[in-house]
Amino acid sequence: MKTLQSFQARTGEPLGAPLPAATPEQVDAAANAANAAFASWSASAGTTRAMLLRALAAALEADREGLVALADEETALGPIRLNGELDRTAFQLRRFADIAERGAPFATTDDPAVAGAPPMGHPAMVRLRVPLGPVAMFSASNFPFAFSVLGGDTASALAAGCPVVVKAHSGHLLLSNRVFGLVQQVLKSQNLPAGLVGMIQGGGSDVGVRLVRHPAIAAGAFTGSTRGGAALQAEASARPRPIPFYGELGSINPVVALPAILATRGAELASTLAGSISMGCGQFCTSPGVIVLLNDPASDAFVQQLTTALAAQKPHAMLTPGMRSAFDAGVAHMAAAGAQPLLHEAGSAEAPRPFLAQVDAVSFIAKAELREELFGPASVIVRAASVTQVLDVLHAVGGSLTVTLWGAEDDNADTRALVRGATAIAGRVLFAGGPRGWPSQQRSSTAGRGLPPPSP
Repeated sequence: MKTLQSFQARTGEPLGAPLPAATPEQVDAAANAANAAFASWSASAGTTRAMLLRALAAALEADREGLVALADEETALGPIRLNGELDRTAFQLRRFADIAERGAPFATTDDPAVAGAPPMGHPAMVRLRVPLGPVAMFSASNFPFAFSVLGGDTASALAAGCPVVVKAHSGHLLLSNRVFGLVQQVLKSQNLPAGLVGMIQGGGSDVGVRLVRHPAIAAGAFTGSTRGGAALQAEASARPRPIPFYGELGSINPVVALPAILATRGAELASTLAGSISMGCGQFCTSPGVIVLLNDPASDAFVQQLTTALAAQKPHAMLTPGMRSAFDAGVAHMAAAGAQPLLHEAGSAEAPRPFLAQVDAVSFIAKAELREELFGPASVIVRAASVTQVLDVLHAVGGSLTVTLWGAEDDNADTRALVRGATAIAGRVLFAGGPRGWPSQQRSSTAGRGLPPPSP
Protein backbone atom coordinates (compact mmCIF):
# COMPACT_ATOMS: atom_id res chain seq x y z
CA MET A 1 0.00 0.00 0.00
CA LYS A 2 1.31 3.45 -0.92
CA THR A 3 1.50 5.96 1.92
CA LEU A 4 1.81 9.73 2.14
CA GLN A 5 3.61 11.76 4.77
CA SER A 6 2.85 15.24 6.02
CA PHE A 7 5.77 17.49 7.02
CA GLN A 8 6.33 20.49 9.23
CA ALA A 9 6.98 23.32 6.78
CA ARG A 10 9.49 25.16 8.98
CA THR A 11 11.70 22.18 9.81
CA GLY A 12 11.00 19.55 7.18
CA GLU A 13 10.39 17.01 9.95
CA PRO A 14 7.61 14.41 9.52
CA LEU A 15 4.29 15.47 11.01
CA GLY A 16 1.87 12.81 12.18
CA ALA A 17 1.55 9.23 11.01
CA PRO A 18 1.70 8.24 7.34
CA LEU A 19 -1.61 8.36 5.50
CA PRO A 20 -2.77 5.85 2.89
CA ALA A 21 -2.83 6.98 -0.73
CA ALA A 22 -6.07 6.33 -2.55
CA THR A 23 -6.16 3.13 -4.55
CA PRO A 24 -7.66 3.04 -8.06
CA GLU A 25 -10.69 1.34 -6.56
CA GLN A 26 -11.11 4.11 -3.99
CA VAL A 27 -10.89 6.80 -6.70
CA ASP A 28 -13.61 5.01 -8.65
CA ALA A 29 -15.71 4.59 -5.53
CA ALA A 30 -15.53 8.32 -4.73
CA ALA A 31 -16.58 9.24 -8.28
CA ASN A 32 -19.40 6.70 -8.24
CA ALA A 33 -20.64 7.92 -4.85
CA ALA A 34 -20.70 11.49 -6.16
CA ASN A 35 -22.63 10.31 -9.19
CA ALA A 36 -25.14 8.52 -6.95
CA ALA A 37 -25.67 11.75 -5.00
CA PHE A 38 -26.11 13.83 -8.15
CA ALA A 39 -29.75 13.05 -8.90
CA SER A 40 -31.08 14.24 -5.55
CA TRP A 41 -28.66 17.15 -5.14
CA SER A 42 -29.23 18.50 -8.65
CA ALA A 43 -32.97 18.55 -7.88
CA SER A 44 -32.53 20.19 -4.48
CA ALA A 45 -33.96 23.61 -3.65
CA GLY A 46 -31.84 26.69 -3.15
CA THR A 47 -32.73 26.72 0.52
CA THR A 48 -31.38 23.18 0.93
CA ARG A 49 -28.10 24.09 -0.73
CA ALA A 50 -27.83 27.26 1.33
CA MET A 51 -28.40 25.34 4.55
CA LEU A 52 -25.50 23.01 3.76
CA LEU A 53 -23.11 25.81 2.76
CA ARG A 54 -23.84 27.86 5.87
CA ALA A 55 -23.40 24.81 8.10
CA LEU A 56 -20.03 24.11 6.49
CA ALA A 57 -18.95 27.71 7.16
CA ALA A 58 -20.04 27.40 10.78
CA ALA A 59 -18.16 24.10 11.18
CA LEU A 60 -14.93 25.75 9.98
CA GLU A 61 -15.34 28.61 12.42
CA ALA A 62 -16.18 26.32 15.33
CA ASP A 63 -12.92 24.41 14.84
CA ARG A 64 -10.87 27.52 14.06
CA GLU A 65 -8.23 27.13 16.76
CA GLY A 66 -7.31 23.56 15.86
CA LEU A 67 -7.53 24.09 12.10
CA VAL A 68 -5.32 27.19 12.10
CA ALA A 69 -2.70 25.57 14.34
CA LEU A 70 -2.53 22.51 12.10
CA ALA A 71 -2.43 24.62 8.93
CA ASP A 72 0.43 26.67 10.35
CA GLU A 73 2.45 23.55 11.08
CA GLU A 74 1.96 22.22 7.55
CA THR A 75 2.39 25.51 5.63
CA ALA A 76 4.32 28.01 7.82
CA LEU A 77 1.93 30.73 6.62
CA GLY A 78 1.36 32.07 10.13
CA PRO A 79 -1.81 32.39 12.24
CA ILE A 80 -2.65 35.95 11.13
CA ARG A 81 -2.70 35.02 7.45
CA LEU A 82 -4.43 31.69 8.11
CA ASN A 83 -7.16 33.16 10.31
CA GLY A 84 -7.87 35.70 7.60
CA GLU A 85 -8.02 32.95 5.02
CA LEU A 86 -10.42 30.91 7.13
CA ASP A 87 -12.63 34.01 7.41
CA ARG A 88 -12.48 34.40 3.64
CA THR A 89 -13.45 30.75 3.12
CA ALA A 90 -16.42 31.04 5.46
CA PHE A 91 -17.45 34.19 3.60
CA GLN A 92 -17.24 32.36 0.26
CA LEU A 93 -19.44 29.55 1.53
CA ARG A 94 -22.04 31.97 2.87
CA ARG A 95 -21.95 34.12 -0.25
CA PHE A 96 -22.70 31.12 -2.44
CA ALA A 97 -25.42 30.15 0.04
CA ASP A 98 -27.02 33.55 -0.53
CA ILE A 99 -26.71 33.14 -4.31
CA ALA A 100 -28.37 29.70 -4.17
CA GLU A 101 -31.11 30.96 -1.89
CA ARG A 102 -31.84 33.86 -4.25
CA GLY A 103 -32.40 31.33 -7.00
CA ALA A 104 -29.54 32.30 -9.30
CA PRO A 105 -28.69 28.66 -10.18
CA PHE A 106 -32.30 28.14 -11.26
CA ALA A 107 -32.73 31.30 -13.37
CA THR A 108 -34.46 30.89 -16.72
CA THR A 109 -34.79 33.03 -19.83
CA ASP A 110 -38.22 32.82 -21.42
CA ASP A 111 -38.47 33.81 -25.09
CA PRO A 112 -42.17 33.60 -26.08
CA ALA A 113 -43.24 32.46 -29.51
CA VAL A 114 -43.37 35.00 -32.32
CA ALA A 115 -45.81 34.33 -35.12
CA GLY A 116 -44.52 33.93 -38.64
CA ALA A 117 -41.80 32.08 -40.46
CA PRO A 118 -38.10 32.53 -39.59
CA PRO A 119 -36.26 34.82 -39.41
CA MET A 120 -39.09 37.06 -38.20
CA GLY A 121 -40.95 34.37 -36.24
CA HIS A 122 -39.85 31.52 -33.98
CA PRO A 123 -41.39 29.01 -31.55
CA ALA A 124 -41.37 29.51 -27.80
CA MET A 125 -37.95 28.89 -26.28
CA VAL A 126 -36.75 28.65 -22.68
CA ARG A 127 -33.13 28.69 -21.57
CA LEU A 128 -32.31 27.30 -18.14
CA ARG A 129 -29.23 26.38 -16.18
CA VAL A 130 -28.66 22.67 -15.58
CA PRO A 131 -26.07 21.19 -13.15
CA LEU A 132 -23.32 19.39 -15.07
CA GLY A 133 -22.66 16.56 -12.63
CA PRO A 134 -19.84 15.59 -10.25
CA VAL A 135 -16.86 17.97 -10.28
CA ALA A 136 -13.23 16.89 -9.75
CA MET A 137 -11.70 19.66 -7.63
CA PHE A 138 -7.91 19.90 -7.27
CA SER A 139 -6.73 21.75 -4.16
CA ALA A 140 -4.00 24.39 -4.34
CA SER A 141 -0.86 24.39 -2.22
CA ASN A 142 -0.74 28.06 -1.27
CA PHE A 143 -4.28 28.56 0.06
CA PRO A 144 -4.97 25.62 2.42
CA PHE A 145 -8.47 26.88 3.21
CA ALA A 146 -9.74 29.14 0.41
CA PHE A 147 -8.58 26.93 -2.50
CA SER A 148 -8.78 23.58 -0.79
CA VAL A 149 -11.40 21.14 0.46
CA LEU A 150 -14.04 23.81 1.19
CA GLY A 151 -12.72 26.56 -1.06
CA GLY A 152 -14.51 28.62 -3.67
CA ASP A 153 -14.63 25.86 -6.28
CA THR A 154 -16.31 23.45 -3.88
CA ALA A 155 -18.73 26.14 -2.69
CA SER A 156 -19.72 27.18 -6.23
CA ALA A 157 -20.16 23.58 -7.39
CA LEU A 158 -22.42 22.72 -4.45
CA ALA A 159 -24.45 25.90 -4.96
CA ALA A 160 -24.91 24.97 -8.62
CA GLY A 161 -26.22 21.51 -7.72
CA CYS A 162 -23.05 19.51 -8.41
CA PRO A 163 -21.39 16.99 -6.07
CA VAL A 164 -17.63 17.32 -5.59
CA VAL A 165 -14.68 14.93 -5.37
CA VAL A 166 -11.70 16.77 -3.89
CA LYS A 167 -8.12 15.79 -4.70
CA ALA A 168 -6.33 16.87 -1.52
CA HIS A 169 -3.00 18.65 -1.88
CA SER A 170 -0.01 16.80 -0.46
CA GLY A 171 1.28 20.04 1.11
CA HIS A 172 -1.45 20.03 3.79
CA LEU A 173 -2.71 16.47 4.08
CA LEU A 174 -3.56 16.50 7.79
CA LEU A 175 -5.51 19.74 7.47
CA SER A 176 -7.40 18.40 4.44
CA ASN A 177 -8.39 15.26 6.32
CA ARG A 178 -9.51 17.26 9.35
CA VAL A 179 -11.65 19.57 7.20
CA PHE A 180 -13.06 16.60 5.30
CA GLY A 181 -14.05 15.05 8.63
CA LEU A 182 -16.02 18.21 9.44
CA VAL A 183 -17.71 18.00 6.04
CA GLN A 184 -18.82 14.45 6.67
CA GLN A 185 -20.23 15.38 10.08
CA VAL A 186 -22.28 18.19 8.53
CA LEU A 187 -23.57 15.95 5.74
CA LYS A 188 -24.64 13.32 8.27
CA SER A 189 -26.37 15.90 10.46
CA GLN A 190 -28.42 17.09 7.47
CA ASN A 191 -29.23 13.56 6.24
CA LEU A 192 -27.35 14.17 3.00
CA PRO A 193 -25.39 11.43 1.21
CA ALA A 194 -21.75 11.11 2.23
CA GLY A 195 -20.76 10.97 -1.43
CA LEU A 196 -21.96 14.53 -2.02
CA VAL A 197 -18.46 15.66 -1.04
CA GLY A 198 -15.74 13.05 -1.44
CA MET A 199 -11.97 13.27 -1.04
CA ILE A 200 -9.03 11.31 -2.39
CA GLN A 201 -5.28 11.77 -1.89
CA GLY A 202 -2.16 10.70 -3.69
CA GLY A 203 1.39 11.87 -4.21
CA GLY A 204 1.76 11.33 -7.95
CA SER A 205 -0.30 12.13 -11.01
CA ASP A 206 -2.01 8.73 -11.27
CA VAL A 207 -4.74 9.49 -8.73
CA GLY A 208 -5.70 12.82 -10.30
CA VAL A 209 -5.57 11.48 -13.85
CA ARG A 210 -7.79 8.54 -12.96
CA LEU A 211 -10.29 10.90 -11.37
CA VAL A 212 -10.47 13.17 -14.43
CA ARG A 213 -10.84 10.13 -16.72
CA HIS A 214 -13.71 8.64 -14.71
CA PRO A 215 -16.91 8.69 -16.81
CA ALA A 216 -18.98 9.99 -13.88
CA ILE A 217 -16.93 13.18 -13.59
CA ALA A 218 -18.56 16.02 -15.53
CA ALA A 219 -16.09 18.89 -14.98
CA GLY A 220 -12.67 19.67 -13.50
CA ALA A 221 -11.51 22.63 -11.38
CA PHE A 222 -7.80 23.24 -10.84
CA THR A 223 -5.52 25.84 -9.26
CA GLY A 224 -1.79 25.23 -9.59
CA SER A 225 1.16 24.94 -11.91
CA THR A 226 1.01 25.38 -15.66
CA ARG A 227 2.47 21.94 -16.25
CA GLY A 228 0.07 20.13 -13.93
CA GLY A 229 -2.98 22.03 -15.11
CA ALA A 230 -2.15 21.61 -18.79
CA ALA A 231 -1.74 17.85 -18.29
CA LEU A 232 -5.13 17.54 -16.61
CA GLN A 233 -6.78 19.76 -19.21
CA ALA A 234 -5.40 17.48 -21.91
CA GLU A 235 -6.88 14.48 -20.10
CA ALA A 236 -10.26 16.23 -19.84
CA SER A 237 -10.21 17.00 -23.57
CA ALA A 238 -9.05 13.51 -24.58
CA ARG A 239 -11.95 11.67 -22.92
CA PRO A 240 -14.46 9.91 -25.19
CA ARG A 241 -16.86 12.53 -23.87
CA PRO A 242 -14.75 15.66 -23.21
CA ILE A 243 -15.59 17.72 -20.14
CA PRO A 244 -15.05 21.40 -19.28
CA PHE A 245 -11.91 22.17 -17.30
CA TYR A 246 -11.78 25.36 -15.24
CA GLY A 247 -8.09 25.96 -14.63
CA GLU A 248 -6.13 28.77 -13.07
CA LEU A 249 -2.56 27.96 -14.06
CA GLY A 250 0.79 29.59 -13.30
CA SER A 251 1.13 33.33 -13.96
CA ILE A 252 4.06 35.78 -14.05
CA ASN A 253 2.01 38.99 -13.73
CA PRO A 254 4.11 41.62 -15.52
CA VAL A 255 4.55 45.07 -13.99
CA VAL A 256 5.28 47.77 -16.60
CA ALA A 257 6.81 50.90 -15.02
CA LEU A 258 7.29 53.99 -17.20
CA PRO A 259 10.22 56.38 -16.62
CA ALA A 260 8.17 59.44 -15.65
CA ILE A 261 6.61 57.84 -12.58
CA LEU A 262 9.91 56.20 -11.59
CA ALA A 263 11.61 59.61 -11.68
CA THR A 264 9.22 60.97 -9.06
CA ARG A 265 8.21 57.90 -7.04
CA GLY A 266 10.90 55.31 -7.75
CA ALA A 267 12.08 54.73 -4.17
CA GLU A 268 8.53 54.39 -2.88
CA LEU A 269 7.50 51.98 -5.63
CA ALA A 270 10.68 49.93 -5.22
CA SER A 271 10.00 49.45 -1.52
CA THR A 272 6.42 48.42 -2.10
CA LEU A 273 7.28 46.11 -4.99
CA ALA A 274 9.99 44.39 -2.93
CA GLY A 275 7.42 43.66 -0.24
CA SER A 276 5.03 42.27 -2.83
CA ILE A 277 7.67 39.98 -4.36
CA SER A 278 8.55 38.47 -0.99
CA MET A 279 5.05 38.50 0.56
CA GLY A 280 4.06 34.99 1.52
CA CYS A 281 7.51 33.90 0.30
CA GLY A 282 6.32 34.71 -3.23
CA GLN A 283 3.78 31.88 -3.12
CA PHE A 284 0.85 33.71 -4.68
CA CYS A 285 -0.52 33.25 -8.17
CA THR A 286 -0.51 37.05 -8.58
CA SER A 287 3.07 37.54 -7.37
CA PRO A 288 4.91 40.01 -9.69
CA GLY A 289 7.36 37.78 -11.56
CA VAL A 290 8.35 40.17 -14.36
CA ILE A 291 9.12 43.91 -14.24
CA VAL A 292 9.31 45.62 -17.65
CA LEU A 293 11.32 48.85 -17.82
CA LEU A 294 12.19 51.18 -20.67
CA ASN A 295 15.86 52.03 -21.08
CA ASP A 296 16.15 55.33 -19.21
CA PRO A 297 18.21 56.81 -16.33
CA ALA A 298 15.10 56.69 -14.10
CA SER A 299 14.83 52.97 -14.79
CA ASP A 300 18.52 52.49 -13.96
CA ALA A 301 17.98 54.17 -10.60
CA PHE A 302 14.87 52.09 -9.96
CA VAL A 303 16.79 48.85 -10.53
CA GLN A 304 19.26 49.85 -7.83
CA GLN A 305 16.46 50.91 -5.49
CA LEU A 306 14.59 47.65 -5.99
CA THR A 307 17.72 45.54 -5.51
CA THR A 308 18.45 47.28 -2.21
CA ALA A 309 14.85 47.04 -1.00
CA LEU A 310 14.55 43.37 -1.93
CA ALA A 311 17.82 42.50 -0.19
CA ALA A 312 16.29 43.72 3.07
CA GLN A 313 13.34 41.33 2.83
CA LYS A 314 13.24 38.18 4.96
CA PRO A 315 10.90 35.56 3.44
CA HIS A 316 9.63 32.75 5.63
CA ALA A 317 9.90 29.03 4.89
CA MET A 318 8.22 27.74 1.74
CA LEU A 319 5.16 25.52 1.85
CA THR A 320 6.96 22.22 1.28
CA PRO A 321 10.54 20.96 0.92
CA GLY A 322 9.69 20.01 -2.66
CA MET A 323 8.71 23.57 -3.50
CA ARG A 324 11.93 24.87 -1.96
CA SER A 325 13.93 22.46 -4.11
CA ALA A 326 11.96 23.53 -7.18
CA PHE A 327 12.62 27.20 -6.37
CA ASP A 328 16.37 26.65 -6.03
CA ALA A 329 16.42 24.68 -9.28
CA GLY A 330 14.36 27.38 -11.02
CA VAL A 331 16.78 30.11 -9.92
CA ALA A 332 19.71 28.13 -11.33
CA HIS A 333 17.77 27.44 -14.52
CA MET A 334 16.94 31.14 -14.95
CA ALA A 335 20.59 32.14 -14.60
CA ALA A 336 21.67 29.42 -17.01
CA ALA A 337 19.16 30.73 -19.56
CA GLY A 338 20.94 34.08 -19.65
CA ALA A 339 19.30 36.20 -16.95
CA GLN A 340 21.91 38.34 -15.17
CA PRO A 341 21.54 37.90 -11.38
CA LEU A 342 21.31 41.18 -9.49
CA LEU A 343 20.45 39.63 -6.14
CA HIS A 344 21.30 35.98 -5.58
CA GLU A 345 22.18 34.99 -2.03
CA ALA A 346 22.27 31.54 -0.49
CA GLY A 347 19.28 30.98 1.78
CA SER A 348 19.13 29.11 5.05
CA ALA A 349 17.87 25.58 5.42
CA GLU A 350 14.56 27.02 6.63
CA ALA A 351 13.91 29.84 4.15
CA PRO A 352 15.14 31.04 0.74
CA ARG A 353 16.54 34.46 -0.05
CA PRO A 354 14.91 36.71 -2.67
CA PHE A 355 16.17 36.43 -6.23
CA LEU A 356 16.28 39.29 -8.74
CA ALA A 357 17.71 39.09 -12.25
CA GLN A 358 17.80 41.25 -15.37
CA VAL A 359 17.57 40.43 -19.07
CA ASP A 360 17.12 42.37 -22.29
CA ALA A 361 13.79 42.23 -24.07
CA VAL A 362 15.15 40.44 -27.15
CA SER A 363 16.39 37.52 -25.03
CA PHE A 364 13.20 37.40 -22.97
CA ILE A 365 11.10 37.18 -26.12
CA ALA A 366 13.35 34.57 -27.73
CA LYS A 367 13.72 32.17 -24.77
CA ALA A 368 10.61 30.53 -23.37
CA GLU A 369 12.48 29.38 -20.27
CA LEU A 370 12.84 33.02 -19.17
CA ARG A 371 9.06 33.33 -19.15
CA GLU A 372 8.36 30.36 -16.87
CA GLU A 373 6.78 31.00 -13.49
CA LEU A 374 9.34 30.86 -10.68
CA PHE A 375 7.17 30.03 -7.67
CA GLY A 376 8.79 31.83 -4.77
CA PRO A 377 10.31 35.24 -3.87
CA ALA A 378 11.76 36.02 -7.29
CA SER A 379 11.33 38.44 -10.17
CA VAL A 380 13.03 39.20 -13.50
CA ILE A 381 13.58 42.71 -14.83
CA VAL A 382 13.17 43.00 -18.60
CA ARG A 383 14.79 46.05 -20.25
CA ALA A 384 13.04 47.32 -23.38
CA ALA A 385 14.17 49.90 -25.93
CA SER A 386 10.72 51.23 -26.84
CA VAL A 387 7.01 50.98 -26.11
CA THR A 388 6.73 48.76 -29.17
CA GLN A 389 9.22 46.37 -27.61
CA VAL A 390 7.27 46.44 -24.33
CA LEU A 391 4.22 45.32 -26.30
CA ASP A 392 6.30 42.53 -27.84
CA VAL A 393 7.26 41.43 -24.32
CA LEU A 394 3.61 41.33 -23.23
CA HIS A 395 2.70 39.40 -26.36
CA ALA A 396 5.46 36.88 -25.59
CA VAL A 397 4.06 36.37 -22.08
CA GLY A 398 0.89 35.27 -23.82
CA GLY A 399 -1.46 35.05 -20.84
CA SER A 400 -1.42 36.32 -17.27
CA LEU A 401 -3.79 36.77 -14.40
CA THR A 402 -2.72 40.42 -14.08
CA VAL A 403 -0.73 43.14 -15.83
CA THR A 404 0.14 46.29 -13.87
CA LEU A 405 0.81 49.61 -15.65
CA TRP A 406 2.60 52.31 -13.64
CA GLY A 407 2.61 55.80 -15.11
CA ALA A 408 -0.11 55.22 -17.72
CA GLU A 409 -2.42 57.99 -16.48
CA ASP A 410 -1.80 60.35 -19.41
CA ASP A 411 -4.03 59.80 -22.42
CA ASN A 412 -1.64 59.46 -25.35
CA ALA A 413 -0.84 56.99 -28.11
CA ASP A 414 1.74 55.08 -26.04
CA THR A 415 -0.46 54.56 -22.99
CA ARG A 416 -3.43 53.59 -25.15
CA ALA A 417 -1.25 51.00 -26.88
CA LEU A 418 -0.02 49.66 -23.54
CA VAL A 419 -3.56 49.36 -22.16
CA ARG A 420 -4.67 47.50 -25.29
CA GLY A 421 -1.66 45.19 -25.11
CA ALA A 422 -2.18 44.48 -21.42
CA THR A 423 -5.91 43.89 -21.82
CA ALA A 424 -5.24 41.39 -24.60
CA ILE A 425 -3.34 39.04 -22.27
CA ALA A 426 -4.58 39.68 -18.73
CA GLY A 427 -7.62 38.88 -16.64
CA ARG A 428 -7.07 42.16 -14.78
CA VAL A 429 -5.24 45.33 -15.77
CA LEU A 430 -4.18 47.43 -12.78
CA PHE A 431 -3.14 51.07 -12.80
CA ALA A 432 -2.62 52.22 -9.20
CA GLY A 433 -0.97 49.69 -6.95
CA GLY A 434 0.04 46.26 -8.10
CA PRO A 435 -0.87 42.59 -8.44
CA ARG A 436 -0.15 41.57 -4.87
CA GLY A 437 -0.11 43.19 -1.51
CA TRP A 438 -1.49 46.73 -1.76
CA PRO A 439 -4.69 48.49 -2.87
CA SER A 440 -5.23 48.76 -6.58
CA GLN A 441 -7.43 50.17 -9.26
CA GLN A 442 -8.44 47.56 -11.76
CA ARG A 443 -9.85 47.25 -15.20
CA SER A 444 -11.36 43.89 -15.99
CA SER A 445 -10.84 42.17 -19.31
CA THR A 446 -12.38 39.13 -20.96
CA ALA A 447 -8.94 37.67 -21.63
CA GLY A 448 -8.61 35.93 -18.26
CA ARG A 449 -7.58 32.30 -18.24
CA GLY A 450 -10.45 30.73 -16.33
CA LEU A 451 -11.75 30.20 -12.85
CA PRO A 452 -11.17 30.92 -10.01
CA PRO A 453 -10.54 34.68 -10.11
CA PRO A 454 -7.03 35.99 -9.64
CA SER A 455 -7.21 36.84 -5.97
CA PRO A 456 -4.57 34.46 -4.58
